[in-house]
Amino acid sequence: MTETKQTSATGILTYGLIVMTLTHTLTHVFGRLYTASFPLLRSEFNLSIQQLGYIAAIPPLCQTVLSIPFGLLADRYGSKRMLILSLVVAVAGSLLAASSHNTVMLIAAVSLVYLNTTIYHPAAYSYVTRLFLRGDRPKALGIHGAGGTFGMALGPLTLGIFLGSFGLSWRHVYLFWAVPILLGAILSFRLKDVEEENGFDIISEKGGDDGGPTSLLTKALAIFLIYTAIRSVAQQMISTFMPIIIVDVKGFTADQMSFIYGTTSLTGLLSAPIGGYIASKFGTKRWLTVSLTMNLLILGLVAIIPGGLSFIFVYILYGFSGTLGMAARSNLIAGLTPRNQRGLGYSLLFLPGSIMGAISPIFAAKLIEVFGINQLFPISMLTAAMSIGVLIFGIKEPS
Repeated sequence: MTETKQTSATGILTYGLIVMTLTHTLTHVFGRLYTASFPLLRSEFNLSIQQLGYIAAIPPLCQTVLSIPFGLLADRYGSKRMLILSLVVAVAGSLLAASSHNTVMLIAAVSLVYLNTTIYHPAAYSYVTRLFLRGDRPKALGIHGAGGTFGMALGPLTLGIFLGSFGLSWRHVYLFWAVPILLGAILSFRLKDVEEENGFDIISEKGGDDGGPTSLLTKALAIFLIYTAIRSVAQQMISTFMPIIIVDVKGFTADQMSFIYGTTSLTGLLSAPIGGYIASKFGTKRWLTVSLTMNLLILGLVAIIPGGLSFIFVYILYGFSGTLGMAARSNLIAGLTPRNQRGLGYSLLFLPGSIMGAISPIFAAKLIEVFGINQLFPISMLTAAMSIGVLIFGIKEPS
């Protein structure tokens, strides 16, 4: 074992965390690129809102089927191997997307780039939590989370640049990102393994970490997953069709939308580490509740403010508040799972999002057809409020 637990703020930025943060950026560049391309795909392939909903549902469905198997593989074969595999899958998906000229090829390509995050998350999050003492985990997870939100911003931003400045197509964005992702895979080969053969955290056995539960399937974890599922419905009903809302309702062009849509995630570079620091001082559950409530209130403003600079400002604020609780959520799952099953634990964390990601776009598309696109906001807000209630009354602060 060559890594050591970090206990000071200056010692947090190890090679392991830096590479994990960089690769988190690279795995998420496609996360919002797909939905940011919806106005373009709608025109190019002559798709209806309902068809876009079905297309958006297929990649999360693939994630749902394979989430638990990849979590088990991360626990069995180690984080490093699964991390490299995820980046290779991302490169394959990006190259396929760049050559896609029909919806079948596009769906297959996007399913691969979505699948890369399903492979990545259990490996990366379990790796990061093994490197740090419990008190430092929220800070480290905040930095790691900032990489993911930065990646989610880069996809739409590069789409806007390629469309508006270079006159290129959405396909060129996928082709462009294949190169840095491949470089990320090369950097990952130098990571040190943090697991013994039996899967236990070497550092915590050598002293310092006070451990966690001995069983994975607990009532506390089940309630947390219920909260996550309800929260995912609220988020994905809005996020899937927000590019359409920005263009059709708020009155922006497709390339303007790409910059606006991407900038909201760019704020995570600040909000994710800030949220991690506050969670380490304030308490993970308490801070997660506060940040979610703040995000819910700002979503109400997003709904009622018309287009223009005021909308851009409020929407960016919405993105900022949405990632303030990211580290707290990730730290909660670490406290609810045994050390030797953290890969599976993080698979379970992202599983409800994958399941709801396969259902929510279809449900939201039907709501749009029947009630109109603006009705997504009150339904999403009510669902988000329900998730906060489950968090407050159903989940205890980890000791």
